[in-house]
Amino acid sequence: MINNDVLRRVRYALELKDPTMIEIFALSGVEMSRDELLKLLKKDNEADFVALNNKLLEQFLDGLIIYRRGRQENSPAQEKKPEPLTNNTILKKLRIALEFKEEDMLNTLKLADFELSKGELSSFFRQKGHKHHRECGDQILRNFLQGLTIRFREQD
Repeated sequence: MINNDVLRRVRYALELKDPTMIEIFALSGVEMSRDELLKLLKKDNEADFVALNNKLLEQFLDGLIIYRRGRQENSPAQEKKPEPLTNNTILKKLRIALEFKEEDMLNTLKLADFELSKGELSSFFRQKGHKHHRECGDQILRNFLQGLTIRFREQD
């Protein structure tokens, strides 16, 4: 999926306003002006569109975790090497930020009319070298983001 699309969908699903988005970026050490943010939120066929790189999306997702759950003091033993940004990583970071359990993830996917078994879901969160690890496709991530929109925006 295009990183800008992920950013737009998360923003819409969680009803995040511009100042909140800027604050979330700031929590992960990124200074972002409103103009820069608006350029990232444009569609790729619009004027002034700026592509969101993997590092910036990852910093937004890390900021979202801090925004929703608070900053965690890590011991040096907990520091781990950064992994490349994939759909699996995006799904994992959203799961952490939203404090979702397995059932919450499955129910969110079900809201988007997408059925997945517990085994299939857990395969996305396994280590890359594990024999049951599976790559999360764009369709699954897209359906999860659609389910988030239904879950959070249609509660009213």
